[in-house]
Formats: sequence, C-alpha cells, structure tokens
Amino acid sequence: MAAADFEPGRMSIKEKAKLQLRKFDIGDKFSNIELAKASVLIPLMVKDGKLCLLFTLRSMKLRTSPGEVCFPGGRSDPTDTDEIATALREAKEEVGLLPEQVEVICRLVPGIDKTSSVVTPVVAFIEDTFQAQPNPEEVSHVFSVPLEYFIRPAKHSAVPMKRKGQSSYFMHFFDYDDPEHQMSFTVWGLTAHFAAFVALAIYGEKPTFEVEFDLDNLNSSAEKNFMTRYHGVKSKL
Repeated sequence: MAAADFEPGRMSIKEKAKLQLRKFDIGDKFSNIELAKASVLIPLMVKDGKLCLLFTLRSMKLRTSPGEVCFPGGRSDPTDTDEIATALREAKEEVGLLPEQVEVICRLVPGIDKTSSVVTPVVAFIEDTFQAQPNPEEVSHVFSVPLEYFIRPAKHSAVPMKRKGQSSYFMHFFDYDDPEHQMSFTVWGLTAHFAAFVALAIYGEKPTFEVEFDLDNLNSSAEKNFMTRYHGVKSKL
C-alpha cells in the first residue's frame, strides 16, 4: 500500500493503516524471552490529513540517554500484565496520555536496546486533539513527524554497524526540522528503527535509503534480525 494510495476515499487513511498494521501483529510471541523487558508506545494520529507519529525528547535531567528523541516508554513493572500495559502506563506517566485515549492496534517485532533489554513496540492510534502534559522530570518536548518522513526523509544518514559474530545492520539518523516548535530533532537508533518499520508496514513501498529488512518478507526478516541479536546478547551474559 503506497503512501500515494492513502488519499481520502471510501476507507479512511486511519482504517487503511489499521488493516495494514494488524498484518504485522506478533501478539505475545516473544513475551517469554529471557532478558529484561521494556515497552514503548508508538502513537499514530491523523493530522492535517496525514499519518503522523508522536515523539518525546528526553529531559536533560535523566541519567540515561538525556536529550534523546524517543517514544513514550520504559522498563516493565511487576504490576504490568503485559507489554501493552507497560507502554500505556509509561505514556500516562510521561505525557499524560490516558489509556482511554488510546486505541491499541498491535505489537510489533521487538528490538534490543543498549542496556540489553527487549523493547516491544506497541502501536496505537490517538486523536490529533491530544494535548500532551509532559512530566518535566522525564520529558522536555513532545512533537510529531509525518510518517512518510521515515520512507522519504529530507535529511537522513545511516552508519553501517557490525557486532562480533552477527550480521551487519544500519544505524539510521533522521533529522527533522519541526515547523511547529521551530526546532530540529534527530530521530535515531532503536526509535528510528521502529519508526521506519511502522512506515514500511503501513505504506509497503521501497524507502529512499537502504534498510536491513527484506521488504517482501518484512516480519520474518525483522524476526530473524531480532533473534540473531538476542542470541548474541545471551552469549555474553
């Protein structure tokens, strides 16, 4: 489903996106992976007729990754029933997004962050009228980026990476000049990885940059990459 196909018509762009995303839902397939767990909420919205992603900028007060762009999220809590519960709780704590304001669509293939935690992306729709209430201890800015930017970016770079005994991959950097805040934000690392995957899953078209996924077998190639990374991390523990 190309981005050009997401024009107003019989089915809304939101409904089309939901149909596409559900094809990539992995459910609880990786819930029993034996590493520390974390989740992020990937909030999608329709803004000015376009699909957009909501991001946060981490506060400089934080000890880990201060000043980095990310999705709302964090480590699993013993009270969380699953990855979705973690993502919803963290989104409420960080930006004041209430669970009843969220329509969860799917869980995607997880990634592994620099702390060797398994991070599950939970994709959801929110309304474009949502007014974020950032927790200043954790979040300094909340902003949105058109989803198409992650297949046809104006400013993008990629660094080829190689871990010992593992296949190579790309570290992506998307530089976005936000007209609303008159600021530039850099979306990179695992956050960029998830954003690009969501764009590829929904639009199904070849991006203007090289990716490590097999575009004809997006989920299976993502799962293969994840398991390769997982076994590499486990071998070091």
